[in-house]
Amino acid sequence: MEELRLPWSNREGLLYGGIIAIITCIIMATFNIARSFGKFDAEVMLTSLKCIPIIWVIVMLLMTFIVGRIANYGVRRFTEPTDGFNTRIVFNIIFCVTMMSMSMTLIGPLVGTIMSGQFEIVEVFMEWPYLWPTNFCVAFWVEMLVAQPFARMVMKRMHLRRISMNNGGASNE
Repeated sequence: MEELRLPWSNREGLLYGGIIAIITCIIMATFNIARSFGKFDAEVMLTSLKCIPIIWVIVMLLMTFIVGRIANYGVRRFTEPTDGFNTRIVFNIIFCVTMMSMSMTLIGPLVGTIMSGQFEIVEVFMEWPYLWPTNFCVAFWVEMLVAQPFARMVMKRMHLRRISMNNGGASNE
């Protein structure tokens, strides 16, 4: 049985990745800033909102040019053509979350310390081994339960709307 595949344009791929990145950025930035402040309040939310645009751009660039390519290679390497869509999604999430959480656990605090005017590079590297396992676990479940399902729902609705508009337009002529 041949699987039906809808062609994705670069714009759709950017939208899909952008949705996942913004959801994950909002949750992970707020989580990490709250953890570093030792509390969750309006100050944490304000700091998080200031950092999110910069972090989102970094995430999109990192995902597009490095992590996405390595993850695609890993998915091809560890899955078979007969494996289903869900298997490929789970492997993709595992590869992407592992690499993104490793890199963003380092890059995020660097951006935060630069934005706050306190460039503490040694401290960031010293804390990385303690922060990364927690970031991986939180990011993994955010991706599995929130970001990926929401992005897939948006894409599905977008495709269904396009199909209904095409069908509606053809029947009106």
